[in-house]
Amino acid sequence: MTLEEKVKTIICETLSRGAEEVTPAADFINDLGADSLDLAELVMKIEDEFKDNMAGESIPEEDVASLKSLGAIVEYLKSKGVPAEL
Repeated sequence: MTLEEKVKTIICETLSRGAEEVTPAADFINDLGADSLDLAELVMKIEDEFKDNMAGESIPEEDVASLKSLGAIVEYLKSKGVPAEL
């Protein structure tokens, strides 16, 4: 499984959206109808899933604001050392 596929699965489950809706550029709020609680839950799930790859660190609040799409999360995780292939 690729990093993008894993993140997409988490997004689909968290936001109750179909895989066809969750594209790399789809904005969580504007395109997928997420609210702040949805985004907080999503960030917690991403942190939990990839904590081993991120040395157990949380995603800093200033970084959370930039994580607005599947593509943004994937690029962020790659920058933190998460491999593209899981």
